[in-house]
Amino acid sequence: MRVHATSINPLDYQVRRGDYSELVPLPSITGHDVSGVVEEVGPGVTVFSPGDEVWYTPQIFDGPGSYAEYHVAAESIIGKKPRSLSHLEAASLTLVGGTVWEALVVRAALRVGESILIHGGVGGVGHVAIQVAKAMGARVFTTVREANFEFARTLGADVVIDYEKEDYVDAIMRETGGHGVDVVFDTIGGNTLSRSPDTLAQLGRIVTIVDTSLPQNLVQAWGKNASYHFVFTRQNRGKLDELSALIERGQLRPHIGAVYSLADIPLAHALLETPNNGLRGKIAIAVEPSSHTESA
Repeated sequence: MRVHATSINPLDYQVRRGDYSELVPLPSITGHDVSGVVEEVGPGVTVFSPGDEVWYTPQIFDGPGSYAEYHVAAESIIGKKPRSLSHLEAASLTLVGGTVWEALVVRAALRVGESILIHGGVGGVGHVAIQVAKAMGARVFTTVREANFEFARTLGADVVIDYEKEDYVDAIMRETGGHGVDVVFDTIGGNTLSRSPDTLAQLGRIVTIVDTSLPQNLVQAWGKNASYHFVFTRQNRGKLDELSALIERGQLRPHIGAVYSLADIPLAHALLETPNNGLRGKIAIAVEPSSHTESA
């Protein structure tokens, strides 16, 4: 593939700083999103031909990443890029979109009419999770800063909680009449994950995408008959096709908070690593000039 665009994820800078050095010896090429055009195909490839626009997440920890002009990948993990998305938009969605689909559909099995609390609702993962949960027919609660209330509502959030001014556990219990939510989707970790069982209804589910380096007190979860799911996304075309269907129905649109060039990836990493950086959505990387979009 000729890479037209990629994007920045926390996993990228975690690899760069050596968090996964046993799996990815440094130096290495990282990057976990591709939107581009097929340049050549190998023997046995039947689904794609040169010139096709495609999108995918490279196999994590298994070969060079997407911070490059060209990338090679297995046919089984590649999808046809949604026509309505630019390359920048498509590249901002592959990893986070696949992660959200795995978390909410495959693991939490979120159902129509259920309720979900999404921590960090305007971040790269959270802003996609709100849209997918809403498309699935759920009542969506999310924690954001007050400055992001309106943005979260435009994504589909039903109840927005300012985590800086109000305890989210109290807010959930008030808004649900003491019942709690059916699902918690955690993108923050630490104390946020520890206290999430306090917001659950009986038989609730917690899905987290964050490393659990801190000890977790599971007494509250035990009392709720809760289940925990720890998600490290798996690559396959099926999830991309499901996301494409939501996009074409107008139920999902990635938001790009900043755009950098391939040469300026160090600046993009620095921005994403900065606490309270004010970003909404994803940081996209333009590899080819044609990937530029005015919507960023």
